Formats: sequence, C-alpha cells, structure tokens
Amino acid sequence: MSVFEGVHTAIVTPFAGGEVDYDALGRLVEWQVESGVSGVVPCGTTGESATLTEKEHGEVIEFVVRQVRGRVKVIAGTGSNSTRTAIELTAHAEKVGADGALLVSPYYNKPTPEGLYQHYLEISKSTSLALVLYNVPSRTGRNLPAEVVERLAQRENIVAIKEASGYLGQVSRLCANTTLSVLSGDDSLTLPILSLGGKGVISVASNVAPAQMQSLVKAYLSGDARGALSVHNTLLALFKALFIETNPIPVKTALGAMGKIREEFRLPLVSMEEDNKRRLVEVLSQLGIL
Repeated sequence: MSVFEGVHTAIVTPFAGGEVDYDALGRLVEWQVESGVSGVVPCGTTGESATLTEKEHGEVIEFVVRQVRGRVKVIAGTGSNSTRTAIELTAHAEKVGADGALLVSPYYNKPTPEGLYQHYLEISKSTSLALVLYNVPSRTGRNLPAEVVERLAQRENIVAIKEASGYLGQVSRLCANTTLSVLSGDDSLTLPILSLGGKGVISVASNVAPAQMQSLVKAYLSGDARGALSVHNTLLALFKALFIETNPIPVKTALGAMGKIREEFRLPLVSMEEDNKRRLVEVLSQLGIL
C-alpha cells in the first residue's frame, strides 16, 4: 500500500459562469506538478465538494487523474456523512485510477465512536484503494478518537490520517502507536506535527505557495529543522490570512488575484468582505506571491 508523505495540495475547484472551469483546473494541476508537490487532492473541503453535484464530483476526480498522468499522487476526496455514498464515491475513484481516497468523518449526524469505526470499516472492506482518514472536528462536530483510529490502523488499506483537530497530544499518540502516515490538516501546525513524527501535510496554502510548502516539509524530513522553521515563520502570515474567512473563500480569492482562476464561488459561499480581502492581498504582496 502506498504511504503518502510530503505536500499534497487540497486543490480548489474553479468555476466559470456557474460551471466547473476545467481549463483553469488543468492549469492549476500543471502548476502544482511543476512546483514539485507530492500529490493533489481533488474534491476535498477546499474543492467545495459540498456543493458539487454527484456527477461533477466524479468528473472532477477523473479529470484530475487524467491530467496528472501518474506524475504525482492523486488522493480523491470521497467522504460523506452517508456510508453508502462514501462507498460509491470511493469505488468511482478507484475505477478511474486515483492513488487513494480522503475520507472526512461523517458530518452533522454526529455518530458515536463505534459508529465512526463501523463507517470507516465498511468503506475499507469495500475497496482495495489506499485510504486516508480525515479528522476535522471543527467541520464535522465530532473528534475521531485516537482509540478508534488505532483500531482502524489495523486495516491494511487504511494507510494515513489527515489530522486537523488541533489536538497535538492526540497527534503524538497516533505517531507513536500506529504505522499510519500522519499528515497535517492545518498548515500552521505542519511543522509541529512533523516534529512529532508526521510525514507531511494536505495543504490549503500550497494552492498559492506550492514550492514554499514543499521546501518546508522537505527541509524538515531531510534533517534541516532550522531551515524548516525559517520557512514556517515566513509563511505564518499567509497561513493566518487564508483562514480570515471560511475556507476556501480566501484561497480562491488569492488565486483570483494571482490570475490563476476566476474569483467565483457557489452559494452559500460568497465573496470576501473588502477589508478582509485587502488584508489578504497585502500578505500576498509582502510575500512576493502577487
């Protein structure tokens, strides 16, 4: 089973006139590959998966797999608060050639720890694809407990976890007690998680700064902790600015300002407030991204 490490970009889904802008998406994927990232993650939260139709969801994953052509990993976002739907999306991702699937914990329905375990177990049993658990309680309303993750880690095809809980004690436990590849789900905590034994990040910031995020992770994993800290400190303002409003509003606004995509969202997401947008653009300018 593939072990995912390094920088995997939680890539945005560009829109134009209310439809997926595949030309822009193709250019974004090429830029990511050329910048040296380890992989891309289509149809995650940052890809506005919640507002994609089922048809679009499948088409975006298939398009990204074709565009990548095996040059980097593709981890398809296939999570759902319905176990059956997650199984169907994961089956499609496997069929079209994705390298793995990112499975966000069920949101809104707040399953018990045993319910979370059974959810992931059923998905694992349904596929041979490499699976990445995704713990983001700020979005789902439930933490994925370490005890549950440790049980799931015994499954051969559950190979990694994206940790966005902010609970570094839990992250430390998972790094120590499992063989999972622990990936940061919060750019600002990438360096701390690496220091605990993590293997990389599924990143929002790498949408706009892929080479810089790659240099941070590569430096740490190659033994240059001081160099990694320097990059981390340089990018801290960007990490903060990209969450000044709900993700992915700021990162799509940034890409729009960079001329990479149209600044377009789907309701209920809307454009940034002007004061926040000005602050974001200032950070991008200070870092030389604009």
